[in-house]
Amino acid sequence: MPRPILSGCSLLLALAVAAPARPAAAQAPAQDETVIGILARLLALSDARQFDGAVLRQALQSDNLNVRVQGALAAGRIGDGEAVELLVPLLNDSAGAVQTAAAFALGLLKDPRAVDPLLAIVRSVAPADQSVREMEAVTSLAKIGGVEGAQAIQLVLGSTPLGQAVPPSVSTALLEAWRLGPRAPIPQLLAYAENPDEVIRGRALFSLGRLRSVAAVPVLLKALGDQASEVRAVAARGLSATLADSSSIGRAAVAARLRPLANDPIPGVRINALRALASFRDSTLAPAAISALTDPTSAVVVQAETTLGALGGSAAVEALRRLTTSPTFALRRQAIIGLAQADSSAGIAAAQAAIAADPDWRWRGVAAEAYAAASDRARLVGLLADPDGRVVAQALQGLMHLAADSDTALLARARVLLDHADPAVRSVAADILARRPVADDVDRLVAAYRRAATDPFDDARLSAVGALAAIAASGSAAKLRVLERFVTATPRPEDYLVRRLAEQRFPEAADAWAGGPGRAGGVPIVTGKSDADYREVVRRYLLPAITGQPNPEVSIETDRGVLTLELLPAQAPLTVAAFLGLVDRRYFDGQRWHRVVPNFVVQAGDPRGDGWGGPGTTLRDEINPQRYVIGTVGMALSGPDTGGSQFFITESTQPHLDGTYTVFGRVSGDMRVLTLVTQGDRIRSIHR
Repeated sequence: MPRPILSGCSLLLALAVAAPARPAAAQAPAQDETVIGILARLLALSDARQFDGAVLRQALQSDNLNVRVQGALAAGRIGDGEAVELLVPLLNDSAGAVQTAAAFALGLLKDPRAVDPLLAIVRSVAPADQSVREMEAVTSLAKIGGVEGAQAIQLVLGSTPLGQAVPPSVSTALLEAWRLGPRAPIPQLLAYAENPDEVIRGRALFSLGRLRSVAAVPVLLKALGDQASEVRAVAARGLSATLADSSSIGRAAVAARLRPLANDPIPGVRINALRALASFRDSTLAPAAISALTDPTSAVVVQAETTLGALGGSAAVEALRRLTTSPTFALRRQAIIGLAQADSSAGIAAAQAAIAADPDWRWRGVAAEAYAAASDRARLVGLLADPDGRVVAQALQGLMHLAADSDTALLARARVLLDHADPAVRSVAADILARRPVADDVDRLVAAYRRAATDPFDDARLSAVGALAAIAASGSAAKLRVLERFVTATPRPEDYLVRRLAEQRFPEAADAWAGGPGRAGGVPIVTGKSDADYREVVRRYLLPAITGQPNPEVSIETDRGVLTLELLPAQAPLTVAAFLGLVDRRYFDGQRWHRVVPNFVVQAGDPRGDGWGGPGTTLRDEINPQRYVIGTVGMALSGPDTGGSQFFITESTQPHLDGTYTVFGRVSGDMRVLTLVTQGDRIRSIHR
């Protein structure tokens, strides 16, 4: 499916990283060859998700602190619990960078055995002396979670009496407590939500908002009037009609407090307030959003259009109608979709006018979104015959959203569309069949799986496997049929993602494919890279970065100006190398920002332009300790280890993305261009 952040791109096996089109790097000094060799081996193990205790132990005991850091990161990324006993001693390494990397890696492993050692190092340091190591240890405790992790976070939060200066460990615990879910210490978070320090209260409010805590409604409402704009933004982000209904305060009072923030001086606050107001679906709130339609920040206008579509009413309809002829793609698109939601006939008419005026497939795609918003199934069915698969996929997704799982007409269409030329269409068709699993679909899904072997991205293969798994779960006879027709009749896939999904859903697949139980059948991932490839990445990118040389930079020339990105090879060397390989091929030139979510992310890198496309290769995640603040560059995913070419840049701080998406760069120049980018804007060029 299109990657939630963040996109739907290719999931094929990763091939060798393309060598940048520039002179080869100078020969490394002889004394570096040993370091290059071990770093290359660490990259290879991490890339293949292969645990090798001997190699990791050698790296973690190296005299070179950079090797120890990279060894710790590799141990965490590989994901094998055997690494816990290798990493725990490094929490007391002589180098702070190694200690921090070990603490971070233990969080990736999520093994409860690491809780006591992590908590011990937090408690062993006086608050005034706490450093990045202690903060990373707290984050890892929250990632581990469970009973043990939750108890540890409670101890950290209770370590400082109220009224005293809040140490870094407690500040971090406030920001990360949302990860604990139902085990989160709500009373402790509430106690910090009105702290004099705006950072502290903002972090407590962030976790309370993410947890959707009813008890937090009063403090969130109070924070809407906070002097600090970041606190106001966090408070607005945490409120919704559903939360208001669950509280004793009621939705009318909550909406009344949100409404003035639609005119807040800070664009991010305005956007968050408008987004919260949309959840009320109350047409009397429309004037607040209508006033934002003349906002100088285009992202605010797009959010106002979205909100008006949800609120409805005659005033909203009239305001949206005026914007359906906007010359800006993003504004016209959202006006049409919002209008279709508020007034189906008016929105449909606007969509048809857009199609008539411009043959670009994107407007037929917008029409599909509008028809879905208007619940017009007949017109969506008509688009299933569109010559462009991108439009068909959008229309089929709309029908999937509108129809019941048992809709026989849609199921029949999905069976036909399993033979469509476009992989995205076949992926959605298989997802539809998975909602109403029947044994009679086994053979056609197996055929769809085999057909997808030559697709440029393997969403269709993964969806076919998911549908077969749903059929197998529907009964013993159906399961036997799936095992006979698919598992035992299919050679072991070389594609790690397909193999992993199949073996997660069919334990019998591990035996049938002779992989044995465990991570991807216990078979290392075939990465398509040689030792020479990994050595080249180390020489060209990783070694210069960890020895203090300047990081590579690229310029993104857009319709709105130039964005300069600093890439981070020390944090994500394979991702940076792959990205620069695409840059040097001019892969991104002429593409568009296909997804822009106000005050969240701008996203590009899809040659199809609809969120499904990619380069035909995949990247394993290189999760690292870098945080998602304003201007952070991350790799878009449709699940773990599915990176390709789609990337996103955050428009505001997004702590919930930390530790989930690979950070491989950051905006290093003027941030103003980032705030100007709108959906549909063109990337003229990305170059070094």
